[in-house]
Amino acid sequence: MTDTTPAAAARAATFTTYSPATGKAIAEHPVNGPEEVSRAVAAARTVQAGWAALPASRRRDHLLRWKKALATDLDVLARTIAAETGKPAGDAALEVVLTLEHLGWAARNAARVLRRRKVGTGLFTVHQRASLVHRPSGVIGVIGPWNYPLYTPMGSIGYALAAGNAVVFKPSELTAGTGVLLAELFDAAVPQHAGLLTTVTGAASTGDALARSGIDKLAFTGSPGTARKVMAVCAETLTPFLAECGGKDAVIVTADADLEAAADAIVWGALSNAGQTCAGVERVYAVREIHAELCERVVERAGVLRPGAEADASYGPMTLPGQVEIVERHVAGAVSAGARALLGGPESVRAPYVAPVVLTGVPEDAAAMAEETFGPVVAINPVADVDEAVERANASRYALGAAVFCRNGRTGAEIAARLRAGAVSVNSVLGFAAVPALPFGGSQDSGFGRIHGEEGLRAFTSVQSTTVQRFTPPIVLTSFGVPAATRERAVRLARALHRRR
Repeated sequence: MTDTTPAAAARAATFTTYSPATGKAIAEHPVNGPEEVSRAVAAARTVQAGWAALPASRRRDHLLRWKKALATDLDVLARTIAAETGKPAGDAALEVVLTLEHLGWAARNAARVLRRRKVGTGLFTVHQRASLVHRPSGVIGVIGPWNYPLYTPMGSIGYALAAGNAVVFKPSELTAGTGVLLAELFDAAVPQHAGLLTTVTGAASTGDALARSGIDKLAFTGSPGTARKVMAVCAETLTPFLAECGGKDAVIVTADADLEAAADAIVWGALSNAGQTCAGVERVYAVREIHAELCERVVERAGVLRPGAEADASYGPMTLPGQVEIVERHVAGAVSAGARALLGGPESVRAPYVAPVVLTGVPEDAAAMAEETFGPVVAINPVADVDEAVERANASRYALGAAVFCRNGRTGAEIAARLRAGAVSVNSVLGFAAVPALPFGGSQDSGFGRIHGEEGLRAFTSVQSTTVQRFTPPIVLTSFGVPAATRERAVRLARALHRRR
């Protein structure tokens, strides 16, 4: 007799991933429903208990063994990433390399960052010995993006594992193969803890099931709109939530900046990965006296770049088909609102590819300046001075990354300190992304919480505070047996001490 129940239908459901460059099918994956996701979380919780009980040094060794396996299979990982995203093989390989850097740092530094440490006590608690320790949260859910299907989710996965947790990973339905391969390589490298990293596949319904599965925290990367929906589900059970929701990153170029270096960085930051980078360059504010020259240099460099599927292509196609329409709307809207297209224009959009587009004079309220374009488009607007540049950069509802180009590094750092962005590079773009010790994240529509660095390790822990009484104090204030006169003397003493300063 055939099983026709909804549960059986869910088990039988599959979806197919396709090459964004050719449209050809790559692989078929199961649509994991609530039952499969719940089982994955329960199994991960069982494995996590043994993982958390290990000495930190053992966890480090296991993670470094996994890192070695990823490095050994770098070509396989890069090919999978390139096939699913359409990005050039070299870009995919670089993504793997950056991932290895972060995983190595997390593995080697978790013990130091999360170890128990003593804290000072006050005058009235001198009889106590106080300490705190960061304990693993338990099972972490990770919902990853399609633009960097390895590097971005591993900012949560690698750090969560290093902190002693298990992870259930839901990759984008566009890049499911990368997520499946990642978990397989973990199980092969660390067989005694197989299942510590589990990948579940599917689209929005699978992500919803993961948010409702009883995980101890959910780390999400995606659009602000989707983040709000997922966060609302997490709110039902008070499940902690970490969100990285993209950006509209600005670059400020001062009058004394090295324009050749600035132009080179702007072009790479705006066009690499077809502009599909959350902390990529989308807005540039150049002081008026050097604006025209900077535009010329950017156009010269961007004009020789070509998208395509060939091995020598500068960048690949738009990975998400629907993003093409957004890019076209932003470019056409900017031009119709009075902007000048210095390179390309609406005609640059030829799905699935978008040729480089450089705009100037874009109204600040145009979609191309206010919304995340997520394509190979950059707007370079003139400003009167650095103050105006900072004001415009900070006016966005996104606050993820930014960059400053200035002849003097110290002055550049001072400008950076005035920006609301969560991460800023001076005289480079995305410099912070390659430094594992630096936390990464934003605010407002860019989300909240931090991955990477010490903050990224602590993000996947809960803090336990402990006091141990060393001796009985002369006056026990935490007792009903304390005479009123004794309590009053203690209050007078405390008042006198605190009135001194």
